[in-house]
Amino acid sequence: MSTANVVDSSGWLEYFTDSDRAPLFAAAIEDAENLFVPVISIYEVFKKVLRERGEEDALQVASMTQGGQLIDLDCALALEAARQPLPLADSIIYATAMRHEATLWTQDEHFKDFPNVRYFPKQPTANHVLQRTAPCVTAPASPAAFPPTNSTNSK
Repeated sequence: MSTANVVDSSGWLEYFTDSDRAPLFAAAIEDAENLFVPVISIYEVFKKVLRERGEEDALQVASMTQGGQLIDLDCALALEAARQPLPLADSIIYATAMRHEATLWTQDEHFKDFPNVRYFPKQPTANHVLQRTAPCVTAPASPAAFPPTNSTNSK
């Protein structure tokens, strides 16, 4: 893949849970050379994993999101984001993609008609929750490191 990419937080979560939708986002995420990662995405993914899985898993996932080029929120980007008709985090993510002439990969419906977006509609019955995974010692290179486990082993 040779185009610049930004992956929305929902895509990162699908990838990390190795859901049936993970392959939709894998090409963009695994092409670290062309991946821009807004720090707000790290915040969103970390917060969700922290809430559902705990500190250790959240820190591990946060480190894995840093494989691409991290994009901090500066004043100009904040003003660009404020012009978008989107919620706060999504407007920052979209503005980041536009600044870097990147394609935004997402499954969030409010992006579906925006330019430079690869939108993957969610299935109507898709109601996934992060599944319990075995802890890893180092940050793995693929979502396979977060395999689903038997639900009877959940906390």
